[in-house]
Amino acid sequence: QVQLVESGGGLVQAGGSLRLSCAASGSIFSIVATGWYRQAPGKQRELVAYITSYGITNYGDSVKGRFTISRDNAKNTVYLQMNSLKPEDTAVYYCNAEPAELNESDYWGQGTQVTVSS
Repeated sequence: QVQLVESGGGLVQAGGSLRLSCAASGSIFSIVATGWYRQAPGKQRELVAYITSYGITNYGDSVKGRFTISRDNAKNTVYLQMNSLKPEDTAVYYCNAEPAELNESDYWGQGTQVTVSS
């Protein structure tokens, strides 16, 4: 069992920055990838970024060059540094953890709201 808790969301002006944190606890040894997804009102949840247990990263096209995902293994925390924020980035951001076992469902945090004003 893995628990994920997001923090760091808030209101920021366009062009500003935020850093989101996802603190993981529980049986995290089996996690092969962690990442961030977001969902805006009326839209489907979309991938923002993820990082594997080997440190390989991947980003959604809309955030490439602006967002950076990182991981602090000692703190069991994944970060999302969000720069050059746009109003289109406004969404609830969810932390995600993918178990190694294929028949086990992904873990999700409760979400943190990011609002970017124009």
